[in-house]
Amino acid sequence: FDMAAISCYSISPDKNSGWIGGIFMTNEDRKALELFAVTVREDIVRSTTAAGSGHPGGSLSAADYLAYLYEKEMRVDPKNPRDPNRDRFVLSKGHAAPALYSVLARKGFFPVEDLIRLRKIDSHLQGHPNMNATPGVDMSTGSLGQGISAAVGMAKGAKVLKIDANVYCLNGDGEITEGEVWEAMMFAAHYQLDNLCVAVDVNGLQIDGKTADVMNTEPLDKKFEAFGARVMKIDGHDFDELERAFKFFHENAGSGQPTVILMATVKGKGVSFMENAVGWHGKAAKPAECEQALAELETARRKILEA
Repeated sequence: FDMAAISCYSISPDKNSGWIGGIFMTNEDRKALELFAVTVREDIVRSTTAAGSGHPGGSLSAADYLAYLYEKEMRVDPKNPRDPNRDRFVLSKGHAAPALYSVLARKGFFPVEDLIRLRKIDSHLQGHPNMNATPGVDMSTGSLGQGISAAVGMAKGAKVLKIDANVYCLNGDGEITEGEVWEAMMFAAHYQLDNLCVAVDVNGLQIDGKTADVMNTEPLDKKFEAFGARVMKIDGHDFDELERAFKFFHENAGSGQPTVILMATVKGKGVSFMENAVGWHGKAAKPAECEQALAELETARRKILEA
């Protein structure tokens, strides 16, 4: 696979873009984000197929969130990935690493060509993120529930050091059955971490089946509110709603409450035979399936360009 040959449409990296600078998303921004998300999905399918393993389903469901986060929201610089004043992101659902790797590569943190080395023994791109090996990764994750604990520690640290930095964390809806998640939320509320923005990828599926059957966690909004958070529910594939959610987060500054965004998503989003299919949680597409998926994504790209 030639990863670098995939077209990538990117918004110019303006540190003051998005709600931080008070600039609203334009129609051109929206189209660029939609195209960027298609590219991320192509990278996910290609890299996991080349690896022969991985987690495409939950990576595809998170692609739109990550595209918006790194294009419009976070203050990060690929030329200075360890800037102490940067915003931080923790992928608490670490198995969705293929999506994060794609976004980081496309933003310039490391070469796009590296993506095809996913999960190879000599690659810095392993099945779960490694902060010691991969530029742009702020926390090593994979053991579910631990990522959000690291995120609240980062948010608390920024408060103590009086650094103007926000901390973003993405959890899975299966992951939040871990008790550690709720301990972290208690900590965030107690220490008034209004610089913490937690998103939950509510795709309704986990490795063993439907989350409602394995361990029903609803009503999520009421539970997070009971733990002291301000909560918004959105469509996690709608960029206008993502922008509205981050506006909600920035308007929360000074409130002393963490923000939680509950994103309704589709596992396997963008690939017809993977959508809402639990079997694609941790299984890579075979070459023929990969070609079908890429053809569908190319059709999606053409529709966006023609709109």
